Amino acid sequence: MVISKTPLRASFFGGGTDFHGYFEHSRFGYGTVLSTALDMYVYITVLKKFDDQIRVCYSQNEVVDQVDEVKHNIIREALKMTGIEKGVEIIYSADLPLATAGVGLASSSAIAVGTLNALLAFKGEYAPPERLARMACELEIERLGNPIGIQDQYAVAYGGFRRYKFYADGAVSAEPIMVPAPAMERLKTSLMLFYTGLTRDSSKIMREQTDTIEVKMALLDSMVEDAERVYRSLREGDPDSWGPALDAAWQKKRQYASGVSNPAIDGMYAAARAAGATGGKILGAGGGGFLLLYVPAERQEAVRQALSGYRQIDFRFEPAGSQIIFYD
Repeated sequence: MVISKTPLRASFFGGGTDFHGYFEHSRFGYGTVLSTALDMYVYITVLKKFDDQIRVCYSQNEVVDQVDEVKHNIIREALKMTGIEKGVEIIYSADLPLATAGVGLASSSAIAVGTLNALLAFKGEYAPPERLARMACELEIERLGNPIGIQDQYAVAYGGFRRYKFYADGAVSAEPIMVPAPAMERLKTSLMLFYTGLTRDSSKIMREQTDTIEVKMALLDSMVEDAERVYRSLREGDPDSWGPALDAAWQKKRQYASGVSNPAIDGMYAAARAAGATGGKILGAGGGGFLLLYVPAERQEAVRQALSGYRQIDFRFEPAGSQIIFYD
């Protein structure tokens, strides 16, 4: 039996610059994203099955004779990529309800990375983060044709609080963000996360974003510049700059594609801002999921009251990426 544990992630700045259509043609020669892994996880359990069938258990229970018959597309392609095509059981569970895919925390990429990690370990192979991330990108983008970037696969494979750079030549760097301890503590304690109660199929938003990259290069260039500026501010011990910067990033993100925001999200964000949040954004593609806010400590109770109709989610930064937590 093998069990993998893979974190979800929150992306702060630079989202959209991790698409091949952008960073391969960027005037900077790269795209960049600042993000952190979260202490919310996807667990993949892999066991040897008594017979030659394949069993996949998630919100559904599949028992099939051939790998091509597996309906769960990520798990099916992971089986093919690792060459395991019979005699195996795969069980998927998560800290978030299985029905809440599309909430902006990279759950799909966490499933891809975690499944690949568990299946390779099942074969007796160790996979470093770089290999897991690249395999997950191949699985989601090339094999499944999903119109997505590549930040999520790296964020959940590596874990930690990092600045990622996606270079035009295909190289990717994953640099830990080193911050003075007081500034880091203030950053962490000033972030609040609320669930909008809205789920969405992000593929339409992402497809529109992908199809319009060429005409939005200047906007995406400005997102790279913003990410670099905020990175420097935090390194210099100024975490409070993140609030206004998040607000500016959200206003730009709303221009990416139709459906990024809606009246419900706009009302929720306006209420938080009126109560004292200095900035925030919807995580992921937009349209629903989780609202991240930067709120000074003295205004957090007021924001909590203003958003009392929504569920607040407590979270911490997770230093580790995808791990094998059980092997027998």
